[in-house]
Amino acid sequence: MNRTTLGRTGLTVTTMGMGCGGPSRVGKGTGKEEAESVAVVKRAIDAGVNIIDSAEIYGTEEIVGKAIKGVDRSSLVLCTKKTPTEGLTGKQVRESLENSLKRFDTDYVDVYYLHGVRLNQYEYLHTEIVPVLEDLRREGKLRFIGISEMFNADTRHEMLRRAFQDDEWDVMMVGFNLLNQCAREYVFPEATRKNIGITVMFPVRLALSRPKRLKEVVTELIEKKQLDPAEFDVNDPLGFLVHEGGAVSIPDAAYRFCHYEEGPDVILSGTGNINHMEENLKSFDRPPLPEEDVEKLKFIFRKVDSVTGQ
Repeated sequence: MNRTTLGRTGLTVTTMGMGCGGPSRVGKGTGKEEAESVAVVKRAIDAGVNIIDSAEIYGTEEIVGKAIKGVDRSSLVLCTKKTPTEGLTGKQVRESLENSLKRFDTDYVDVYYLHGVRLNQYEYLHTEIVPVLEDLRREGKLRFIGISEMFNADTRHEMLRRAFQDDEWDVMMVGFNLLNQCAREYVFPEATRKNIGITVMFPVRLALSRPKRLKEVVTELIEKKQLDPAEFDVNDPLGFLVHEGGAVSIPDAAYRFCHYEEGPDVILSGTGNINHMEENLKSFDRPPLPEEDVEKLKFIFRKVDSVTGQ
């Protein structure tokens, strides 16, 4: 499992992160028994994955807490998040973090994010809530402060581009995948310049795991004139990626494309299926996609900034 440094946090992290949200929520969203969900997280840890991402809103913090019980806490980078509601107070944030710590059964989290922040929420959160997070950091309840975007409503990363004007953010979570690559222009260069850790969400969503949904997204993008149908096979848009010496599947290609992109530190991989977990682990152990395939992806999707892959 490849490792890197998470920006200015100095934390050594695996480039694959265990994501506990998304549609699956480690199986909780698909009806799996808790023991099955715990086993998936444990399998990731046993395979060497050391960064785990959850959130209060996911309802998976207790699952993570059970999975990490007995594991050397210092070997893990534990992340969770607070979703801002209208009129969010510092007291509510403090209570949320303390409840998260109880569910994890730990004394601190490594990264605490304000989660799914919209541009119109940013100023209030920066002024009123960030000072509370700084207090919690001084108290030792969190180590680093992060912010994640509402990618579904902010496919051009407007909020994160505003957040770069301030210096409080140690880690940013950004939507990025082979369909919407505009973070390469709008996020990664400035994050690198400021040494902000970057965690990627949405590397694989429905359009990259279900062929029918991919065709729907491609049709939508052609109608928006963000894709040129003359530049690829509209009946099999990503089929060129799967070949001997290339990807073994579209999800495999999607993970490897993100994994070897210059800029991100961690790519989140979430599933509630142990077999899917095994496949995802293999993807992160594989080399980069062939250069010609990567360049073709960059060319075909160069104008796209309006979809998430969901």
